Amino acid sequence: MTPHNGTLSTLAVHFAILSLFAIGGANAAVPEMHRLAVEVERWMTDRQFTDMFAIAQLAPGPNVIIVTLIGYHVAGIAGAIVTTTAMCGPTCVLAYFVGKTWLRYEEARWRIAIQAGLVPVSVGLVAASAFILARAADHNVVAFAITAATAAIGYFTRINPLWMFAAAAAIGLTGLV
Repeated sequence: MTPHNGTLSTLAVHFAILSLFAIGGANAAVPEMHRLAVEVERWMTDRQFTDMFAIAQLAPGPNVIIVTLIGYHVAGIAGAIVTTTAMCGPTCVLAYFVGKTWLRYEEARWRIAIQAGLVPVSVGLVAASAFILARAADHNVVAFAITAATAAIGYFTRINPLWMFAAAAAIGLTGLV
C-alpha cells in the first residue's frame, strides 16, 4: 500500500494537534480520534474503530497504541510511524520544557490551582471517550447490556477487568453480539 502524501500530512497534522489536547493520556483524545477517523475522513467504520480500541487496550504497553493502529489502517507502515510520531513527539517536547518549570514552582499557588483544575478536565475527557466508544459498540440490545453490566461491575466491585473481557469474548463467540 503506497499512501498518498496528502493522507500522511493529514494524519501528521491531526495527531500532532490531538497530542497537545490529550490531557490525561491518549484515551482522553479518543472521541476526537473517532470523529476524525469515522465521521470526518471516513477512513473506517464504528466497528473497526471500536475493534482497534479493544486491541489497543488488550495489548501490553501504553494505550497510545490505538494511534498506531489507526495510522496503519489508513496508510500502512508509513501511517503507523507518522501517527505515532505525531502523537508522541509534540507532547514529549512540551513535557520536557513544562516539567522543568513545574518543578521550579512546586509551592506556587498558580501551579497548585492548575494541577487541581486539570484533574476534573482529564476525568471528563476520559469519560467522554468511554461514552463515544460505548455508543459506537452498542449496536444492539445485547451489546448495550454487556456494556452496562461491565460498567456496573467495574464500578462497584474489585474484579479484575480481564475477567470481564473474557466473559464478553465468550458472549461474542456465541454470536449474540
